[in-house]
Amino acid sequence: MMAEDHFIELTEVTKIYHQGDNPVVALDHVNLNLSKGGFIAITGKSGCGKSTLINILGGLDSPDQGRVMIQGEDISRMDDRRLTLFRRDRVGIIFQFFNLLPILNLEENIVLPYLLREGSNPPAAKIERLLQEIGLWERRHHHPHELSGGEMQRVAICRALINDPEIILADEPTGNLDSASGRQVVEILRRLRDEQGKTILLVTHSQEGASMADRVIQMRDGKLL
Repeated sequence: MMAEDHFIELTEVTKIYHQGDNPVVALDHVNLNLSKGGFIAITGKSGCGKSTLINILGGLDSPDQGRVMIQGEDISRMDDRRLTLFRRDRVGIIFQFFNLLPILNLEENIVLPYLLREGSNPPAAKIERLLQEIGLWERRHHHPHELSGGEMQRVAICRALINDPEIILADEPTGNLDSASGRQVVEILRRLRDEQGKTILLVTHSQEGASMADRVIQMRDGKLL
């Protein structure tokens, strides 16, 4: 039986990119344990490997070396089909740049992952609950260009939650927001942990945002300090 304190476990994870003939070490023998229902913040300068770490945990990239265990499964050894199912069903990823589709309204953007999985829309009550929780139910028919940055990021959080993942990976979700909107986004993440038991990994430059996590780890030159 998997231990609760090894819900997510990275062992000697290394990732190397190549710029021409020059190798660039993005992750350098990273070891990390995250317990179920934990909230970790990763901080560090741009280029230190934070986004690469998120991409590997989310199954968007694979390590060159090491093991990525999530809920007792090594996702770095999964074939494409199993990895697609893992990304779809078990992980919600929130990006810095929202990635909302401009031709879809708020509600349509949120339900899209569910529609792709189930072939139908989620129950109306579920959509309403998510939008009520972020204070945007009355604006559900608006399009992204009609929203502020903070509102768009709250929509992106709802989209990440529509398939009920246990794990939320947030890659600089406050990077394009003012301080008040950024604080609100991190408070939503904290509430997801406290009220729903989500496991959260937050990458951030914001010291205020990081201070709301249970544990803060600094990253430098591809290593966790």
